[in-house]
Amino acid sequence: MNIHDSGYKILFSNRTIFRQLMESFVAQPWVAQLDFERAETVDKSFVSEHYKETESDLIYRLPLGEDELYVYVLLEFQSTVDRWMALRLLNYVTNFYMDWVANNAKARKLPPVFPILLYNGDARWTAAVEMADLIESEPDLGEYAIGFRYFKIAENEYSAEQLEGIQNIVSTLFLAESRYDIDVLMEWLLALFEGEEDKRAVSLFLNWLKQLAVHGRIRPQDYESLEDVYRSTEEVHSMLITALAREKERHYQQGREEGREEGREEGERRRAMLIAIAMHNRGFDFATIADITGLAEEEIIGIIAHAPTEDGGE
Repeated sequence: MNIHDSGYKILFSNRTIFRQLMESFVAQPWVAQLDFERAETVDKSFVSEHYKETESDLIYRLPLGEDELYVYVLLEFQSTVDRWMALRLLNYVTNFYMDWVANNAKARKLPPVFPILLYNGDARWTAAVEMADLIESEPDLGEYAIGFRYFKIAENEYSAEQLEGIQNIVSTLFLAESRYDIDVLMEWLLALFEGEEDKRAVSLFLNWLKQLAVHGRIRPQDYESLEDVYRSTEEVHSMLITALAREKERHYQQGREEGREEGREEGERRRAMLIAIAMHNRGFDFATIADITGLAEEEIIGIIAHAPTEDGGE
């Protein structure tokens, strides 16, 4: 389990953050009827052991008028897109239903479950969202065909302009994940702290960001033990400067390291070119020069053609 798994579960277990996810990113008419103040998380997971390292799930039970509704959120962290996601989510939902039936023996009907995929990978999400798209269309089973569809929230599909139009904790999280810009993030977070009434929810997000910036990956038990609650804009500003400056320095050092690596490669190439010229001047054939220097024969011919002669000309 990594920082995303433990961190996301803690973040979205907060009712304010979960409410923002639903109200800002799930455009369904019944969302306005949900009683988020009485929302409760279900302390169970239906993710198979095979996928424990790449995903996690979160289940909410919410009052909806006289009835109730469950929201099943699958948190997908792997970088590659699984084309069978609709099948996996269907399996998790049916497993949830079997467990629900076992604990509600007198029930006559199943409660509605709304399945959400929350994806934070870099690759564009291309997997089918409907089971029908995973099943051969012939023969046409008509009304007997399996009908299932999940709701997709892919963080990298939202533009910075769209996220700025929302500008709450969840949209700021999406910005931090998919379009990391330290200066913009600093501005958004300070505005968020000043404008959001639920300071506990903001502090949860700031803690997640701080740990992500400073450590990259931490043990779940370390993250869960964090109790930081920020009480003033000055305190938040100080934390952000420290954590984000450290992240900026990390990016700078990484860039320098990449530059040094490019310099080393260029230096090695120049040495190979000089060796090729020297070997040619001593009568070695192109095949032997290529074998010794690692350069292609065509490349060596070009190098020799443009090499200066011993009297200084070309």
